[in-house]
Amino acid sequence: MIWVPIVLGLFKFTVLAATIFVSLKSHRDGEREQKRLNEARGQHPHGEHVPHASQPDLKKASA
Repeated sequence: MIWVPIVLGLFKFTVLAATIFVSLKSHRDGEREQKRLNEARGQHPHGEHVPHASQPDLKKASA
């Protein structure tokens, strides 16, 4: 009956590994989807604001 704790330990490890794998995969897929949506909307990653060539540079205009 020594095989019972071994089998249960392997089962526990397998479930834990599968849970971690799915969690990481889901997080990575979510980041990819968010990046794709941001690119489709014309936004830059991490909230960076890059002015368009059609927008005047306010620093030069106020000087």
